[in-house]
Amino acid sequence: MDRYKNIKFKAGIEVHQQLETNNLFCSCPSLVNDNNKVSNEIKRKLRAVAGELGEVDVATLHEIKKGREFSYQAKGTSSCLVELDEEPPHEINKEALDTALEISLLFKANIIDELHVMRKIVIDGSNITGFQRTMLIATDGYVNTSKGIVKIPTIYLEEEAAKKINEDENNVNYSLDRLGVPLVEIDTDASIKDPEHAKEVSYIIGMILRSTEKVKRGIGSIRQDVNLSILDKERIEIKGFQDLRYIPKVIDGEILRLSKLKKIKSEVRRANVDGSTTFLRPLPGAARLYPETDVAPIVITRERLAIIKLPELIVERALEIEKNYDISPEQAHNIVKDRYDKLFLDVASKLKKEYSGFLAETMLSIPKELRRKYKIEYKFNDKLFRDVFEAFNLGKISKNSIFEIFLNDSKGKKINLDDYKIIDDKALMKEIEKIVKEKKDLGYNAIIGIIMEKFKGKVDGKKASEIIGKILK
Repeated sequence: MDRYKNIKFKAGIEVHQQLETNNLFCSCPSLVNDNNKVSNEIKRKLRAVAGELGEVDVATLHEIKKGREFSYQAKGTSSCLVELDEEPPHEINKEALDTALEISLLFKANIIDELHVMRKIVIDGSNITGFQRTMLIATDGYVNTSKGIVKIPTIYLEEEAAKKINEDENNVNYSLDRLGVPLVEIDTDASIKDPEHAKEVSYIIGMILRSTEKVKRGIGSIRQDVNLSILDKERIEIKGFQDLRYIPKVIDGEILRLSKLKKIKSEVRRANVDGSTTFLRPLPGAARLYPETDVAPIVITRERLAIIKLPELIVERALEIEKNYDISPEQAHNIVKDRYDKLFLDVASKLKKEYSGFLAETMLSIPKELRRKYKIEYKFNDKLFRDVFEAFNLGKISKNSIFEIFLNDSKGKKINLDDYKIIDDKALMKEIEKIVKEKKDLGYNAIIGIIMEKFKGKVDGKKASEIIGKILK
């Protein structure tokens, strides 16, 4: 911590989260990865215009000098004339707006009473119009973290950009299936203490967003950008974090790079997995904003806010599970994040307390193991899961058989738990005595190997070890 204080480390996070609703300014479904056939393709060149301050933004000038041509692929199932910029925006999607208001309330932010849509100039081709529609929703929110309160000065609702397919020096190709998807942007202040704290803040914000159950899931649906500076030098923005694990590594790598430079210009850089960053463009400023004249101001009344029901926060749910059961904080958070909390609580309440850790481990590891080893995407059958742990709790099946049960279920095999029933002590002792009598030269390890192989999953290893020990004395 002292190291980061000494270099006057400052950092803030921008979290961008797609909402699970139709598009923001039309009724098209938000099919971010639309696999249907392309119905239209258009080409454009974009030009720079002045913002509300009468100036052309430096980042805009940087892009326009490239002189690129942009092509856009549209699919009728996810795009209409609004996305093609051939028709004015429709009335704002009320469901998306209500979700943004709910999110703002969860961050205890002050809602703006009259929303004004602005145009943010973006001419890298990612918006076919040459601008992104955005509006300030709320101010002065905050989150609690292990290292104190981190303030959230601004929360925005805006439209997602088009998806880049490929590019070369002169041309960039985009797909419009992502364009117009509602996107909430949550910006923190610069009070983040160090790289690990940046990761924690991103995680907490992500968990609060997921608590609504109204946000998209999967790769690309949530992105984090980090703004940082050291030694009172100019601010650097690092874009492109999709995996929180890389945040500390990239921040530390950028600190090292900046510490070697005498002069630093404000710029936007891309995060790389190896911890390095790559220059993208100069840092944009306020000169790229101007009012959207096609969308009327939106009045937010107390009555509208009063009917919004706030969900229980995932973070709070995870803390409750951790407190009541003997599992780690990481296990508790992952159980809630993966939406296993209801099943966990139902099963754990009927188990011996000492089994709760094994329950959590099973719940979290088996789907990953099936995906890694067998390329199987598996979702637990709730009834089978309950039945398996009821049998385990009663001592009818062993730990060793549980993975095989779910593996067989994932392959569509009919499961009969009697097939996995533990061999009773008398039968086990009889079998071990038989092996010892027939193969007198075998040692302990060889005998237990034979037993575990013969009775796959049906023998408790500890019990077998005890019996072998007694017989071999």
